[in-house]
Amino acid sequence: MIGIRTRRRSTSEERHDRSEPSSRLSIADVVTLGNAVFGFLAVCRLAAAMISSGGRPIERRDLAAVVVLLLCAATCDLFDGLVARRFGGSIMGAELDNLADVISFGFAPAFFIFCWAGADASSPLILAAAALVLVAVVVRLARFANIPMADGRFMGMPAPLGAMSVLTIVLMDPPVVPGLIGMGFVAWLMVSRLEYPKPRGNSAIAVLAWIGVSVGCLCAWALHAPGGDWLLLLGGSLVLLLAVTVPLYTVASRRRAYRYADMEMDITDPF
Repeated sequence: MIGIRTRRRSTSEERHDRSEPSSRLSIADVVTLGNAVFGFLAVCRLAAAMISSGGRPIERRDLAAVVVLLLCAATCDLFDGLVARRFGGSIMGAELDNLADVISFGFAPAFFIFCWAGADASSPLILAAAALVLVAVVVRLARFANIPMADGRFMGMPAPLGAMSVLTIVLMDPPVVPGLIGMGFVAWLMVSRLEYPKPRGNSAIAVLAWIGVSVGCLCAWALHAPGGDWLLLLGGSLVLLLAVTVPLYTVASRRRAYRYADMEMDITDPF
């Protein structure tokens, strides 16, 4: 009888296999897919609201539902990385994350612009603004996937913050031309080389609280809470302030660091 020899795998080999990314869906991937599903539901809610409105402005409760759904998508986008680091991920994780972000933070805000235009949705300017936001998110995600950045930095405005900025502009319902200029500026921030720091630790908690308060104000306005106009102004101002001041603060901090470095060089090397 021919014996079959088997080799017991060492503990180190088993540990190595467990540490390698798997080709199966992981828990983190499920969270990422939740991001895509919430983005899809936001688009569906917008489409249903636009159809039922019959050309009239979309009801505030529908706008509130869309904001909440995209906030849920952003929450999934925030936590899928944490779940992957805690429980492990798969080889598909990065690709799934980018594809989900295109749906929730690219297509959904672009469709939001289209719905905001109402009867003027077929206007070339409206279509160009919506397409510009979508393209900016796609380029932003492609750059993130292929260009390495220093640890703790993003190049360009993160897509979730860009999407919330676009939604804020739409909810504030400015005149068409200033609104389109604002959306174009947000799109430029996403593809720019301005650096946004990754919030970590206490700063992450502060940013989440900031976004939570601003989105809460917007939802309260959409649900006809007392003082609605002030809530809309406060919530919108908080979102846009965060989007604009963070890169300005980063640029100012870097210039200050360069200035101190030059001063130290002058002191150590006076000649």
